[in-house]
Amino acid sequence: VIPKRTPTDDPIHSTPAAAMKYSALLLAVSLCTVHSFHADVRRPHTTRAASPTAASAGTWLPERLAASACALLLSASLVGAAPPALADDRGASDVTNQKITTGGASTLQSGRTITITRGVNLDRADFGGQNLKGVAFQQSIVRDANFKGSDLTSASFFDATIDGSDFENADMTNANLEMCQLNRANLKNTVVREAYVGGTTLFTGIKSIENSDFTDTYLRKDQVKYLCEHPTAKGTNSVTGANTRESLMCKD
Repeated sequence: VIPKRTPTDDPIHSTPAAAMKYSALLLAVSLCTVHSFHADVRRPHTTRAASPTAASAGTWLPERLAASACALLLSASLVGAAPPALADDRGASDVTNQKITTGGASTLQSGRTITITRGVNLDRADFGGQNLKGVAFQQSIVRDANFKGSDLTSASFFDATIDGSDFENADMTNANLEMCQLNRANLKNTVVREAYVGGTTLFTGIKSIENSDFTDTYLRKDQVKYLCEHPTAKGTNSVTGANTRESLMCKD
């Protein structure tokens, strides 16, 4: 996975089609190399230069045909073997977005096949409007990044620092925010339903939760108190229709 529309770390294997093209290219090079070796071994060695006519007559027909076939195969392999396409926006389900697969640092992610960008510095990265379902940014530094309007369903920010990042209008349903720091983060009109927060998630210093939906997200009592007393704890989510204070179970 990675900022918006960037190449993968392993471009040759980024797509099945690209992998087949590069495999064909390697096969062509190998066949040409083998042919060249056998031609050198089978070609008669003389102590004096032969005339052009004699050299032409001495070349075996099978070798000449093999050389032509080799050239054609190599040319065909090169055609369309341009760098593979950039990563698609289909979340962790797309192989081109996968950097590391299977498992995760938290119990919620255990046994799942997901994209992981563990331990990466993604400060000020632009992920706005992307499908990032199941993508994990765990243990990464993701400060002041743009996630506006992104689909972060089941994404993981386990032990991540997302200070100042913008999640306005994003869908964070089932997202893992365990041990996450959200200082200065913007959750305006964000869907944070059934998110996993654990007892170590810190909302202290959050910028806005106006119009956000925290339905079935179980927060620590002190965090509920803090959010309910936040000046932006108001409004109704434009997607789910849930009232922000009611979703937090504030005691009005």
